[in-house]
Amino acid sequence: MQSYVVSDNYSNIIRTFAHMKIIVAIDSFKGCMTSTEANQAVAEGIREHWPDAEIIQIPVSDGGEGWIVPFIETLKWNEQVVLVHDPLMRSIHAHYATEGNKAVIEIAQACGLTLLKKEERNPLIATTYGVGEIIIDAMLKGCHEFIIGLGGSATSDVGKGMLEVLTPYLNILTQEDYSFTIASDVDNPLCGKNGAAYTFAPQKGATPEMVEQLEQQAQIFAEESATIHGHDCSQLPGAGAAGGLGYAFMQYLHANRCSGATLLMDMIGFDQILTNADLVITGEGHCDRQTLMGKLPFAIMQRAKLHHVPTILLAGIVSDKEALLEAGFQDVRCINPPHLSIEEAMRKENAMENLRRVF
Repeated sequence: MQSYVVSDNYSNIIRTFAHMKIIVAIDSFKGCMTSTEANQAVAEGIREHWPDAEIIQIPVSDGGEGWIVPFIETLKWNEQVVLVHDPLMRSIHAHYATEGNKAVIEIAQACGLTLLKKEERNPLIATTYGVGEIIIDAMLKGCHEFIIGLGGSATSDVGKGMLEVLTPYLNILTQEDYSFTIASDVDNPLCGKNGAAYTFAPQKGATPEMVEQLEQQAQIFAEESATIHGHDCSQLPGAGAAGGLGYAFMQYLHANRCSGATLLMDMIGFDQILTNADLVITGEGHCDRQTLMGKLPFAIMQRAKLHHVPTILLAGIVSDKEALLEAGFQDVRCINPPHLSIEEAMRKENAMENLRRVF
């Protein structure tokens, strides 16, 4: 089998794979591979050459697609299934995780962009209604503590769809024994040029005219909500996450916001997993300077660095490699051979094979 040339700065590490404890924690390659699939491909590639290496695979997410997987697969939380409505109000089954009175919810299960065909994308009509249905199902099952992964939404409705479902329960859900934490690494406010509409709506199918309409609707809703509640969360960091769903959680449910990557690592005990580890392998679909702005692979590398464990970054597309190396990655590798088209690189079987061959 072909093996790519390994760069000098970790060639010595690679030679000793057989005696190593290796942690594989790769984010999903959006539209291509899940975190679990990417981890498995890398693990298979390592085992082919170094069958005695200890490999620990950890599915990871920063709050978007796959957010509930680490809780179900790593922490062994209970998987729940509920019938809800998708962004276009079609019935679908959504999954979430529970443990005791805690619920972990991935909003992409109900209003994710991947639930729609490209021609169906329209943030003027896409709704977060299904997110509210998941919350109610968890509440009726006895959950009081909600951890919400915000990411990958097809919506820009400022959470109005969700609130439509939750309105009869808001007095209960805002009591002291209920709490909401939104896991998101998005810092955007609700409104303005860096807000939900201008920043995210175009990738959800919005035309320039639709963006202006969505921005106006968000401003009006924020003004009305501030008048009713006497406070305004629209300019808080993260209010623009998931098409303004972050704002709805903060404004109406008093949610606290935290880094999805940090929260996940703390909950799965990543520091303990790093004990006696020799190498961490992480990755994402496209790595560049944006990776250094709190994205999951960077957060993993920083945590590993505290334990003096080197981290290798793998990606389908690599930009700004020198900046990534200077930031602390031991090495940064593009998994795709030169001249491979994006269409071919995005085929799951090709991507997984390229991950297997990267070492």
